[in-house]
Amino acid sequence: MTLQELKYLVALADHGHFGRAAEACFITQSTLSTQIKKLEDFLGVTLFDRSLKRVTPTPIGKEILAAARNIVEEAERIRELAKHAQDPMARTLHLGVIPTLGPYYLPHALTLVHRKHPGLRLLLREEMTPQILEHLVDGSLDAGLLALPVNDDALRVEPVFHEPFYAALPAGHALAARDTLKVTDLLKEKLLLLDEGHCLRDQALDVCGARQDRREEVRATSLETLRQMVGMGLGVTLLPALAVDAAPRVSRKAVEIRPFRMPAPGRTIGLVWRRRAPFPETFERLAATLKSSLPAEVEPA
Repeated sequence: MTLQELKYLVALADHGHFGRAAEACFITQSTLSTQIKKLEDFLGVTLFDRSLKRVTPTPIGKEILAAARNIVEEAERIRELAKHAQDPMARTLHLGVIPTLGPYYLPHALTLVHRKHPGLRLLLREEMTPQILEHLVDGSLDAGLLALPVNDDALRVEPVFHEPFYAALPAGHALAARDTLKVTDLLKEKLLLLDEGHCLRDQALDVCGARQDRREEVRATSLETLRQMVGMGLGVTLLPALAVDAAPRVSRKAVEIRPFRMPAPGRTIGLVWRRRAPFPETFERLAATLKSSLPAEVEPA
């Protein structure tokens, strides 16, 4: 049994298909099939059920797969320790970012990181929270910037900043006559929401009342679409602070922005990575760098 065979095992479990797993491993499908069969013969058990449309680990295969993942991760940790012993910030990180944060925060963050850690290369992937968490577990992402809380003991969470919410109202709305609002002012308003899967949707529902049944004729796929819907007079919504001043100039006259009275609702953004990830100092220093210089619109976490 070799480390390479265990990598093939993990790849097949992740892709559920011999052809795609072989492509990911840069080998032929027949080679992958032979190596998996060789491993099964060595262990004396069947690791995968090949009768299903998606190749699926057997019950014993799942247990062996869990151990194999740990071994592969530890081997990668050894390799990373040796490679980056002199400079933990001279490496490439695959970073997932939620869509309601990326366009508004990344320009600031990338400029800051590039200035302080020129050897750190960030490869960005914009995804919703469930996908980021899934890809942190399977290893296709190294870290994620997302809204907390994250409840997974396998992940390390470092809060970076707290971002207050603002109310976005159609121009001329009765509530726009007030300088500040209470959360309860929105309870009877038509609340416009992002589509299912966006964490900001759930946070808006939490802020503006219980998850009651709502008749939603339109759901937005982005904050900018949501802002346009408010400008059309279709309802009100919540905007994170970093997104408030990002509106196109043409739409600013159609939408009124009002702060909430203290304590204002908001969300905490954190950097999340696997506890067993190789070279954790990279992530710790990245989080410290992000916290060292925050945009004016947010507060330290």
